[in-house]
Amino acid sequence: MNTDTSRKLFERAVELMPGGVNSPVRAYRAVGGHPLFFQRGQGAHLVDADGNTYIDYVLSWGPLILGHANPAVVRAIGEAARDGTSFGAPCTAEIELADRLCQAMPSLERVRMVNSGTEAVMSAIRLGRAFTGRSRIIKFAGCYHGHADALLAQAGSGVATLSLPDSPGVPAGSVQDTLIARYNDIASVESLLDEYRGEVALVIVEPVAGNMGVVLPRPGFLQALRELTQAHDALLLFDEVLTGFRVGPGGAQAHYGVTPDLTTLGKVIGGGLPVGAFGGRRDIMAMLAPEGPVYQAGTLSGNPLAMRAGLATLRALEAPGTWDLLERAATAARDAIAEEAAAHGVPVQTAQVGSIFGFFFADGPVADWDHARTCDRTRYAAFFHAMLAQGVYLAPSPFEAAFVSTAHGEAEAERLRGAVRVALAG
Repeated sequence: MNTDTSRKLFERAVELMPGGVNSPVRAYRAVGGHPLFFQRGQGAHLVDADGNTYIDYVLSWGPLILGHANPAVVRAIGEAARDGTSFGAPCTAEIELADRLCQAMPSLERVRMVNSGTEAVMSAIRLGRAFTGRSRIIKFAGCYHGHADALLAQAGSGVATLSLPDSPGVPAGSVQDTLIARYNDIASVESLLDEYRGEVALVIVEPVAGNMGVVLPRPGFLQALRELTQAHDALLLFDEVLTGFRVGPGGAQAHYGVTPDLTTLGKVIGGGLPVGAFGGRRDIMAMLAPEGPVYQAGTLSGNPLAMRAGLATLRALEAPGTWDLLERAATAARDAIAEEAAAHGVPVQTAQVGSIFGFFFADGPVADWDHARTCDRTRYAAFFHAMLAQGVYLAPSPFEAAFVSTAHGEAEAERLRGAVRVALAG
């Protein structure tokens, strides 16, 4: 497959941008080679600068649950743009989207729109600290919550991909109140809450870990987190930037029947445009300016383009049978990898929930970051390039999730299976 145009574009990009990219994982450091530059997407497919077509299982890292250039979303963006791209003032679409989010997510009584998942998490943590009057937070090793200083301690996603221990430029004081627990290990959380009794403002967790690869919560883990935080008068914050409207219509919190105090959202709720949101209990949200003393602001927050693209996406997801279609597509992708790996004697661990799936080249079950980081990264890199050569685009890192859209049908599933068979036989 000829990708010379992408290679030349990357050579120029390196001269103009650090690493040639605007987000680190895109640089292919985990898999080698040069990144592809894409020109257009349609449905389940992407076309690169050399004209090669790929089935896309990255989908802009999750937002494109309806696939690329979905007609309803494109129409909504166009109509919004004709009316004005940003007002820096209230618009009706932000009320409509807020209403839909509050109806869908069990924890949301009130919500505030922002422009990224990082901004949503940063703001929610500030709010939680102010509400409790405490400064410490507990996060989980391998879980990624954006690139705010306090959250880069033992983070997943690009930090794990590039093997960065944390990040230079983050003062020691910024992470001194960040405590690290092990995902799926409730005893590690209980130990920290006991050791720092009365000091922990909140526990933040990806209810389904999706930034160290896809790791599902063990039965009872999220419920135990809810009980522990309540017993210690700490808040529970679900980072559903990835899982919101991906695991199901009410997010992971509805799927697993656990209602947190605060929730962060992003990705799907903007229909492919930059967006974020955070919300939760009414009494907590009342602390937020201008109603309360906790300051947060954003010039483009609630902008009409993102709001109307998000509304179009959520409306489309309400069509009968949509969630069954998404789950079937994700299950088919997971099964294709698991079954072909078994047939070729290749040890692989797979996971799937809703429209998210993932896999590790590993001998045993993966329950946390300690397990995830022992996966065979060399084999993943070889597999990635073998799949790319057959027109299947996966994440250029073993520590990321894969996604399907409503545009992924039986033809894509069969093509994926065939590509996996060839890649594992090579």
